[in-house]
Amino acid sequence: MSEVVEQTTADAAEHPAVVRELAARFGDDFVHQSGADGIPNVWVPRERLLDVMRYLKSEAPGGFPLLFDVSAHDERQRTHRDGLPDSDFTTFYHLISLDRNEDVRIKVALPEGDANVPSLTELWPAANWYEREAYDMFGVNFVGHPNLRRILTPPQWEGHPLRKEHPARATEMDPFRMTDELLDTQQEELRFVPEEWGMSKEAKHTDFMFLNLGPNHPSVHGVFRIALQLDGEVIVDAVPDIGYHHRASEKMAERQSWHTYIPYTDRIDYLGGVMNNLPYVMAVEKLAGIEVPPRAQVIRIMLAELFRVSSHLVFYGTYSQDVGQMSPVFYMFADRERLFTIIEAITGGRMHPSWFRVGGVGQDLPEGWDTMVRDFIEYMPKRLDHYERMALQNGIFKRRSIGIGQYDTAEALEWGITGPGLRATGCDWDLRKKRPYGGYDQFDFEVPTANNGDCYDRCVVRVEEIRQSLRIIEQCLNNMPAGPYKATHPQATPPPKERTMQDIETLIQHFLNVSWGPVIPPGECAVNVEATKGWNSYYLTSDGGTMSYRTRIRTPSFPHLQMIPLISRGFMLADLIAIVASIDFVMADVDR
Repeated sequence: MSEVVEQTTADAAEHPAVVRELAARFGDDFVHQSGADGIPNVWVPRERLLDVMRYLKSEAPGGFPLLFDVSAHDERQRTHRDGLPDSDFTTFYHLISLDRNEDVRIKVALPEGDANVPSLTELWPAANWYEREAYDMFGVNFVGHPNLRRILTPPQWEGHPLRKEHPARATEMDPFRMTDELLDTQQEELRFVPEEWGMSKEAKHTDFMFLNLGPNHPSVHGVFRIALQLDGEVIVDAVPDIGYHHRASEKMAERQSWHTYIPYTDRIDYLGGVMNNLPYVMAVEKLAGIEVPPRAQVIRIMLAELFRVSSHLVFYGTYSQDVGQMSPVFYMFADRERLFTIIEAITGGRMHPSWFRVGGVGQDLPEGWDTMVRDFIEYMPKRLDHYERMALQNGIFKRRSIGIGQYDTAEALEWGITGPGLRATGCDWDLRKKRPYGGYDQFDFEVPTANNGDCYDRCVVRVEEIRQSLRIIEQCLNNMPAGPYKATHPQATPPPKERTMQDIETLIQHFLNVSWGPVIPPGECAVNVEATKGWNSYYLTSDGGTMSYRTRIRTPSFPHLQMIPLISRGFMLADLIAIVASIDFVMADVDR
């Protein structure tokens, strides 16, 4: 097994600092597990979970204010668990300290017949949706949760999809039949009862109006519903309702080989393209011990930044449209089409090229790629100057944006906000700078920030990020290394096709890597990247096979939508449209 598992003692100098601090504060009955990602995993008894988490958030030196992720594992069929505590189900909590630039993952072992664990909602508001998701997917009961009900599957769904006994394919289930009884049940579930949403029908001097925004409405940017409680046009409460787009992406990872799952990642943030491939393939590479060649690293960065520009252009145009401007979206989508022409010439695809591979990229750069890229980076800055006069400096645009949906850095961290939404509050945390990955430490660029944390500043940050991405792309263009575009490691998928006709061993390896996929050593690894909408992480668990035992996808849009009630109350209904647009999300990134 690739992890190192050992009992924690306070004076163990080889332990990470946070592990020593926990041992000194709470004793030495914790189990420390280290993995390929370098993040310490500390197993704690569930009766001590709240005390440990309270200490880490507020009392530990530097603090761990960001509850980055919460989910669970079904351990019952896992064979490589040497030295780990007995567990049928494991809940894990990924915390990040920005001051210390450090992570810790807290784990709690649960028996199948007693899968109960204290809720963290009293410590972090962001824990609400994460715990509901773990309850929905695994059946873990979070004691003390204010509203523990399904969030991604329908209320009448039977079973918990990420448990190992739940079918992974529709062909493993009985044919669906819509009976009269089921139809009546579903119709009753559609009945809106304000009290079930935490709303009251009336107050002392007013009767409230309730309004559904979505789940099919152009201003919610996807199949997304917000239940509104209104006093006239003033928002009293706005409760998001997600799950209409859930496709079980994490479940599908358990039946796809390490290689054939790559196209599924493109469809998470479907505006991010190969940006979604990057954390996944990097996590597999860490588990397998694959070193990516310099040329492949720079190619990856160039394509990732091209997709960042593409995604931000969609945001810029649609946000302008949502606050009352019609022209910008047409100009910006035309520029996006020009960008897709370059991406298609390089990868063969447009929005979802699925082009990154374990060990490198799909193929080398084609002839003439440099001319196309240079033309674009020379063309685009002038267009951005034009858009600034057209949109950012427009009076209506400013009045609809400035001071609307405002929050500060502390609130952002409480709710799990990352990426441009965090940097709009003045916090300069960009993973490409603070934790350079994949070769970003070789590039010169600035991290745009703003100060007010409102709709306008969230837009300003993304616009400046386009300019900084163009700087990075230009450096890729001017300093593209020579050499292979894929590692020669036997687990790289697939090996270069041109070698398959030279010897039978390579042909066999090519066939097996494509059909069965590589065999990845047992272990756990998470890789976190600065994606288009915030921090995106793939946390992979290998049990020594050709498929993932557990794939956890932590997306930025999921916690971002949870914050809508906080930043909407007291504003007008029209302001909510600007708030929703300024978040910059896609529903596939939320529901997965």
